[in-house]
Parts: sequence; C-alpha cells; structure tokens
Amino acid sequence: MSEFTDDLDDLETAEDFLRYFHVTYDQRVVNVNRLHILQRFHDYLSADGGMEGLDDDGMSSRYRVHLERAYLDFVVSNAIAEKTFKVHKEEARKMADRFVPLDSLLGSPVG
Repeated sequence: MSEFTDDLDDLETAEDFLRYFHVTYDQRVVNVNRLHILQRFHDYLSADGGMEGLDDDGMSSRYRVHLERAYLDFVVSNAIAEKTFKVHKEEARKMADRFVPLDSLLGSPVG
C-alpha cells in the first residue's frame, strides 16, 4: 500500500479531506452540504479514467482537483439543484412529470 493510500484511510470527514488536499473552504457551506460534497467527489473520481499508473503525487493532485470541483459545485448551487443523490434525481423527475403548460390550461385562444 502506498503512503497516499495510507493517508486516505485516515480521512473521515469532509473537513479532513478538504484540509488534507489543501482546499480552502467555508465551514457554512460544508455544514449544509458535507455528504453531497463527498458524494460528488466520489462521482468525479469514478468518472476519471486517467488515473491508472499515476504515482502518489499525481494521484494526490488529481484527487485535489476533483475535491475542489465538488466543493465549488455547492458554493454556487445547492443539493437539490445539483441532484447529487437518488432522492433528488427522483424528485426532479416527478416535478417534470407534473409540469402542465399554461396554454393547455387556458384552452384555445378566443379569436
């Protein structure tokens, strides 16, 4: 196991990750979105197919980029808008299914 992997095993909270990777953060944003940030971070890591063969420094750099990106997603948005978890995705789908165009409620225009 590498030193980087050993270090990762010791990280538990969103703040631990943010501090380890030297990502500047606002505690208020983390308090509201900690699970969403970590889930988005995981999603970005999972989608990154170019990390095979990187050394510890390369991996650490790539992880930092993904964590900072995940954190910034929730600085400029919120969990519901970002649809991080399945429940948010389902709620967005339900809302779209309930959409009724105004024209269909008004009927044919009087002409």
